[in-house]
Amino acid sequence: MIKATITDDALRKAAQEGTYSFIKAVADALHEAIGGELTAENMQELNADQITLIGFMALHDEVMDGGFVQLIHNGWGGFIFLNPFAKAMRLWGVDQLATMVNKGHKLYSKYHKEIERDCTGEEFMALFEKFPEFDDLDDAFVENEEELTDQAAHYVDDHLSNFVTIV
Repeated sequence: MIKATITDDALRKAAQEGTYSFIKAVADALHEAIGGELTAENMQELNADQITLIGFMALHDEVMDGGFVQLIHNGWGGFIFLNPFAKAMRLWGVDQLATMVNKGHKLYSKYHKEIERDCTGEEFMALFEKFPEFDDLDDAFVENEEELTDQAAHYVDDHLSNFVTIV
C-alpha cells in the first residue's frame, strides 16, 4: 500500500483555512504519494477512501471550473460515472452529490462519446451550448458546493487514518 503522509502543522493550518483547504491538503498528500497522477497501477495501491477522495476533488475542481461537460471532456467521466463513486458518496454521507452523480450518469451514457472527443478550444466551448442538459447539475453543484464539501470533509476528518498518516 502507498503511504501518504502529512504533517500535523500542515493539516492544522489547512483546517483553519476551511473545509476545502482541509480536504485539498489531504488529497494533495495522496497525489504526492502516487507521483502526481492516478493510474491503474497506483490505484491498486490505494484504499477505497483514498480513491474516492481523489475522485471527489477531481469532480469538485472540474465542475467548479467548467461544469460536468468539462469533467467528462477532461477524462474523469468514466471514473465518476462508471465506478461506484455515487455509492461511496452515500457512504460518506454526501447523499445530494450521490443523487447528482446518478442523474449525471444518464447524461454521461447518452453523450460521453461526443464530449470526450478531441476538439479545438472553440469546439470545446460549443459543447456547453450543445448539451444544456448538464446545466441543472452544474447549478445544483455550485449552489450546494459548500455543504457538499463540508460533508465530505467531515467524513475525511472522522476517518483520517484511512487517508493519510500524520507525521
